[in-house]
Amino acid sequence: MQAIQKVRHRRADVDGLEVFFREAGRPDQPAVLLLHGFPSSSHTFREVMPTLADVAHVIAPDLPGFGMSSSPTVDTYDYTFENLSRTIGNLLDQLGIERFFVYLHDFGAPVGYHLATRAPTRIHGLIVQSGNAHDDGLGGQWDSARAYWADPTDTKRAELPDWLNFEGTREQYLAGLPEHLRTLHAPESWHLDWERMSRPGNVDAQFALFTDYANHVARFDELAAYHRAHQPPALVLWGRHDAYFDVDEVLAYHRVLDRMDAHIYDGGHLLLETHAAECAQLMRAFVLDNT
Repeated sequence: MQAIQKVRHRRADVDGLEVFFREAGRPDQPAVLLLHGFPSSSHTFREVMPTLADVAHVIAPDLPGFGMSSSPTVDTYDYTFENLSRTIGNLLDQLGIERFFVYLHDFGAPVGYHLATRAPTRIHGLIVQSGNAHDDGLGGQWDSARAYWADPTDTKRAELPDWLNFEGTREQYLAGLPEHLRTLHAPESWHLDWERMSRPGNVDAQFALFTDYANHVARFDELAAYHRAHQPPALVLWGRHDAYFDVDEVLAYHRVLDRMDAHIYDGGHLLLETHAAECAQLMRAFVLDNT
């Protein structure tokens, strides 16, 4: 029988920023770094952490600009995924964490991949949930983004979907879902996300990260080389109704990684909102099998 683990809620000063993070498990256990995406926060991991903490030391930070962490304006903080990764790397150093599994979701994927490619030997394994590292996952829904990245003019920006508002925040959870899944999503999640995004200057910060995502896409060949050279074991979790990252991305991981286990669920982009219990058990087993 698994022990019931309590989640601790902590804050750290990292290079002058207040970084909020959730922590569970013991420091002598294998470490797991849970990286959230847009528009969420460590709140997305609230239901998986107690199960995972039975076998792991679990750290789930709010990235700068998200959740309960500091939200500096774009003129005082460099909102790039590489810079976010350095902030998170410095948090790990403060906590004395040397090696870790890393959970890659959405905007958390480029953060985690910067950590992985900068120091490959620190990575025990990858847990990928709607985290893109190949062109396969970026379907036609990304055409306007690609057009803007290639020609970042006001005209091209006006052609982008209007997602940096309350309705767009909610759609990150509900887009593409049939009714039986929409009713499983608790609305407080997107209300919390939008409340934090409504902080002064935060929408500009989110747009800066969206713009920098082009640099993540440009690194796909580098990430493929990382996968081939280091062959990290991987657990890939996906919602088949994900409106943002196509399920073809799962096969892209399969083609290059020798040790890869994939599970596709009847869910969407924020899969843990509906399938936390199933994913938590798989993550727990993955950690046990690879340490």
